Amino acid sequence: DEVNTMIKIYTVASCSSCKKAKEWLEKQDLAYQEINLVTSRICKEEILEILALTEEGTGDIISRRSQAYQRLNIDFETIKLNDLIQIIEENPTLLRRPLIVDHKRLQVGYNDDEIRKFLPRKKREIQNKVATEASYNLDIEEQFHEG
Repeated sequence: DEVNTMIKIYTVASCSSCKKAKEWLEKQDLAYQEINLVTSRICKEEILEILALTEEGTGDIISRRSQAYQRLNIDFETIKLNDLIQIIEENPTLLRRPLIVDHKRLQVGYNDDEIRKFLPRKKREIQNKVATEASYNLDIEEQFHEG
């Protein structure tokens, strides 16, 4: 099952959120495969895999601030899927970044809380417990100092 759960992260070199996401994955000892959107080709299968995991479809993953988006001036609401895939293949910087994906989860951009969904369940439970205990201990200390 390990192969299946491999995390892929789609990045560009100059992106600070991409760097943060990779640092987080490394800190958690999570293996990942980095795909640089500028230097590597993103294939149709990968685009479909990402789209399948979105909640709102293309709106979730297309960067409306990107130069590619402004240059192409496409109505993503009416475009056919095959055309869309071809456009993303040819203009991978249309995609928001980082895109972090495994076989059942997608995260767009870097977010401290959301990225934790990539932790194995056991690790998540431990971290939640540690966080809860830490805040509980703080409460006790505060009460102790107030009294």
